[in-house]
Amino acid sequence: MPKSKKRSNRAAGYIGGLSTALQNAVDKPLMPVGLPHPGFSGYLYTKRLTNDHDQRYDLAVIIGYSKYGGRQKNIQPFSDDDSSVETMSHCSSYSDVASFAEDGAEVDEEAAQEDFEFKLKGLIELTMDKSAKTRQAALEGLKSGLSSKILSDFILERRITLTDSIGRCLKKGKGEEQRVAAALACLLCCQLGSGMESEEVFKTLAPVLKSIICDRSASMPARQACAGYLGLCCFIATDDIEDLYLTMECMENLFTKQYHSEGGSDNASALHIQALLSWALLLTICHSSEVKKKIDIHLCKLPRLLSCDDVNMRIAAGETLALLFEFAREANADFYYEELEPLTETLKALATDCNKHRAKVDRRKQRSVFRDVLSAVEDGEFQSEMIRFGRERMHIDCWVKRLTYGVFKELFGSGMQFHLMTNGFLRSIFELGPPLLLDAATLKAMKVSRDERHMNNSAAFKARTKARSKLRDKRADVGEFF
Repeated sequence: MPKSKKRSNRAAGYIGGLSTALQNAVDKPLMPVGLPHPGFSGYLYTKRLTNDHDQRYDLAVIIGYSKYGGRQKNIQPFSDDDSSVETMSHCSSYSDVASFAEDGAEVDEEAAQEDFEFKLKGLIELTMDKSAKTRQAALEGLKSGLSSKILSDFILERRITLTDSIGRCLKKGKGEEQRVAAALACLLCCQLGSGMESEEVFKTLAPVLKSIICDRSASMPARQACAGYLGLCCFIATDDIEDLYLTMECMENLFTKQYHSEGGSDNASALHIQALLSWALLLTICHSSEVKKKIDIHLCKLPRLLSCDDVNMRIAAGETLALLFEFAREANADFYYEELEPLTETLKALATDCNKHRAKVDRRKQRSVFRDVLSAVEDGEFQSEMIRFGRERMHIDCWVKRLTYGVFKELFGSGMQFHLMTNGFLRSIFELGPPLLLDAATLKAMKVSRDERHMNNSAAFKARTKARSKLRDKRADVGEFF
């Protein structure tokens, strides 16, 4: 009999004996599972256990063996073919928090937090894996965790490790991995808040981000993301005026190239757009004398970008113009712009643009933005917005707040409302005061059910449709002819 077959039979005998022993100790029947490598197979065993706090949890064990017997060579736990974090063959001593709720058991918040932090520790370790896909998946998991919870103490203890991991992924990674790593750097600074720790993170990662931005061989989405997140990290972390001006100069060198593009659109326009928005964000924290210098330089040049083929560039230029006019009128109530009349004509054309060669979605988006820009430039007015989160309300009543809110909303995504309620640093930016002390029961009572949210959205849609229909021309309103 061949040796490989003998080894396979011997392994099968071991597994069979172990299966019989474990079958008597588990709650659920044995389940054959496939492991990441084609030469391996195994069985999944699960058992419901109870700890000292009378909390139940699932213990899942995978017993794996080789189909062919012998030692398998050149096999790593993560390769490029099976680099997903979910394909790991490991012992799991935790299960999804939702499984406890389904069984009617109350979830202990402290245990859930420890479970969550345990998962994050594993993801931090995976950021140093050899596989690019594994590192990217780990970065995505960390990004999701930091954008949905406040983890200041956890992050503070592992700040240096996280900073080194992010820097390594930025240097070693490509494309999407660099984009997620740059976003994670911003979330790390947001968790740490404005202080010495976040400033050290910025000083460590800023040179790496700048090198990616200037690297023409890097992918354009990665360069664009690094430009945006470098500006946001500087906005959050830096207290050094020199670092602020150097970062603004880096952004200025990028978007000013668009001044000489003769209205065309090229592959670098996305990078120039992000650089312009980052520069405008950093301008909001500059000294008034520096703001005046920038207004004198760019106010007469920015209108050139309004004729760009890229709709996003036109919108970014329009919003930046509105921001500069707001700053100029705050500094001088009698501010007068010599080229105001041709500028307002251009803005009116963009606010009522109906060219068929442009996409319908782009036209709608452009008209909506430039109506507000025209009001700001022509009359100095701003249409305020109200943001609701929990029991609180925040009014967006100027272009500075609108730009800042938009940048942070893009970073946090669906976690923006949670951070507005609980993140002290973010609340200080929008002058919301310290976070309200609300217990878990109050937060749960404040949560709106899906059906109630659907009914509220439907009612708002009907009211909005009725209000807009009054402004539309209808044939029935033409009248009678005599």
